[in-house]
Amino acid sequence: MTESEFLALAEAVLTQVEAAVEAVVDDSDVDIDCERTGNVLTLEFDDGSKIIVNVQTPMSEIWIAARSGGFHFRLKGDKWRDTRDDSELFEALSRFASQQAGETVTLESA
Repeated sequence: MTESEFLALAEAVLTQVEAAVEAVVDDSDVDIDCERTGNVLTLEFDDGSKIIVNVQTPMSEIWIAARSGGFHFRLKGDKWRDTRDDSELFEALSRFASQQAGETVTLESA
């Protein structure tokens, strides 16, 4: 995969995550502020904790920093998978957001 192909795919994922967070906020009582600056998406929760989703172009990965740790996702087939436990990005991000929000948060890809 070329760098430009990776960047296009990563851009699409960040856009999907942003849209999924906005949908959850609109459809529930959970309060998550979402802010994007370039290739970095920051989710901030009521308690001030954050989840950072960012693009790591040299590694062709998407990294997530959450209260529970740091996670690296690489494209396998058509899904972004954790390089350690093979969990899917949106499933993992839903788990992290639920932990930090203190309630169930289900983020779905478009």
